[in-house]
Amino acid sequence: MRALLKLGLFFTVLLPSLAIAQSANNLNLPGLSVNFGQGTDFVDTIKVLGLFTVLSLAPAFIILCTSFTRIIVVLSFMRQAIGTQSMPPNQLLIGLALFLSVFVMMPTGKNIYNNSITPYLDKAISTTQAMDVAEKELRVFMEAQVRKADIALFYDVTGEAAPQTIQDVPLHFLIPAFVISELKTAFQIGFLLYIPFLILDMVVASVLMAMGMMMLPPVIISLPFKLLLFVLVDGWQLVTGSILRSFN
Repeated sequence: MRALLKLGLFFTVLLPSLAIAQSANNLNLPGLSVNFGQGTDFVDTIKVLGLFTVLSLAPAFIILCTSFTRIIVVLSFMRQAIGTQSMPPNQLLIGLALFLSVFVMMPTGKNIYNNSITPYLDKAISTTQAMDVAEKELRVFMEAQVRKADIALFYDVTGEAAPQTIQDVPLHFLIPAFVISELKTAFQIGFLLYIPFLILDMVVASVLMAMGMMMLPPVIISLPFKLLLFVLVDGWQLVTGSILRSFN
């Protein structure tokens, strides 16, 4: 399990790095030929199948082991707080979350590329060493964001003794604890986003009830005022800045 997690994390950061290197330095990537017929070793075939299995899990690693989880949840809360059910559309929110995740993870990505990907492509280190370095760099980011109480939860469930330092926590404990911590932080930010719009809804509902217009849904009246408030305070900049500063 640990080797599978490390391999998934390594190829998660290897593929984007290769694409960046190819576009920046005109790197010619070698072709890949897979032969499952006669004359191939069964162990090599199993390794290739395992590799493709790990590559299929790369999107899950990108979502769960980076800042993407917190960003997309906060953006979804913001859309619901405003009251626009499909604006911005899901594709736009996911695209914005991806580019913001790239911005947040850029220092970690540079360290992985310089200390793991480049030596691996130059054949200066082995695959195992490159995986260890990539895991170490990504762990630095997750360890800075995870809460100790979330890590302790998994040790309480399993009954294992907790390590002395967070560096000794295995990946299959650290990753789910990191996801729980990200969800908690995202929900806290989402709660703060809801407060001003909730107050506006209450004010509009009170005014309509005082005027005797109880059959008119308050959402119809409050939505333009929500949009006006969001534009006047430059809401996109405030929300984006709050998300990015939450990772410091």
